[in-house]
Amino acid sequence: MRVSLFITCLADQLYPEVGESVVRLLHRYGCEVDFPEAQTCCGQPAYNSGYQDEAREVARQFIRAFEHSDYVVSPSGSCTGMVHHYYPQLFEKEPVWQAKAEALIGKTYEFSQFLVNVLGVKDLGAELPVKATYHPSCHATRLLGVREEPGELLRNVKGLELIDLPKKEDCCGFGGTFSVKMADISEAMVCEKAGHVCSTGANVLIGSDMGCLMNIDGRLNKENKPVRVMHLAQVLEEGVKRSESKSRN
Repeated sequence: MRVSLFITCLADQLYPEVGESVVRLLHRYGCEVDFPEAQTCCGQPAYNSGYQDEAREVARQFIRAFEHSDYVVSPSGSCTGMVHHYYPQLFEKEPVWQAKAEALIGKTYEFSQFLVNVLGVKDLGAELPVKATYHPSCHATRLLGVREEPGELLRNVKGLELIDLPKKEDCCGFGGTFSVKMADISEAMVCEKAGHVCSTGANVLIGSDMGCLMNIDGRLNKENKPVRVMHLAQVLEEGVKRSESKSRN
């Protein structure tokens, strides 16, 4: 199975280790992974700022980069949600490009979606003895409908105690350009989210969007809270490595 990695801007520039974990896990299940070097931003920052013409041009380049891929997998529900939810709207007056967008949507998945719904993998044989809580990002749940897949994967990690996050449906306050335009409101929201994370007693916060995790991690660090922040792919890969190491010994 051939899979193209859509890394996203944040992972590419700040968290490349997340992409590396995704690639290694996909390799583990027989996927041949490539990285189209023509890929760019999905266009979400421009779109959210009201620059639809500019977002449309970025979306065209994105479609060109991945139109020949069999599958496209990304470690971001937010960026994947942009493709799924807004690309058809961007090209509603351009039938040819709208058809290209629809074709891309049909083969583009957020990481946990792809593992569970395409590869049929729910138990990776991972083991990680930590107390953790999971933050479901707004775009992954509301634009993509990714609700059960991360939990299915985490509940099968041996030794991982998954604690429900209070008010988990609440936004963390990042929202991309929202955190810049509405900084005071954004700060209040992330303070509340960090408080909910700490109330669980978890020592690991897990998520599927590095934008949310970066925002919450920044607040936790500012408050000197000893909570490790990890992308879902990092948790699964670390758990797999631990399990395999134990079996060898």
